[in-house]
Amino acid sequence: MATATQSNTRTSGSTLKAFEDKIKAQVEDAKSKLDQYEAKAKEKRAEAETTAINRLKTAKQDIDRKLQDLKTTHDAHVARAKSEIESDVAKFKASIEAIGAKFKSTKK
Repeated sequence: MATATQSNTRTSGSTLKAFEDKIKAQVEDAKSKLDQYEAKAKEKRAEAETTAINRLKTAKQDIDRKLQDLKTTHDAHVARAKSEIESDVAKFKASIEAIGAKFKSTKK
């Protein structure tokens, strides 16, 4: 019985690690875009975009915190926590794309 529990814990841990790596890669990719847009916003002194970017930086910190908390989340709640994190990442990425679209539309 102890072996089955250890095996299950190892599998659960590797699954969480894979999930964490996937989310971190997505967030880092989005963060690099955010950094580019932040530079453009500062260059153009675009106050509304700078405010939005600062909110997105806070959102990234929240995602990072949730990923860290996931390691200590009870097994019964892991699926829900993962779903929330994936939802937050999707919103984060969509918001960054919206800022990018604003810069592209004002460039014309």
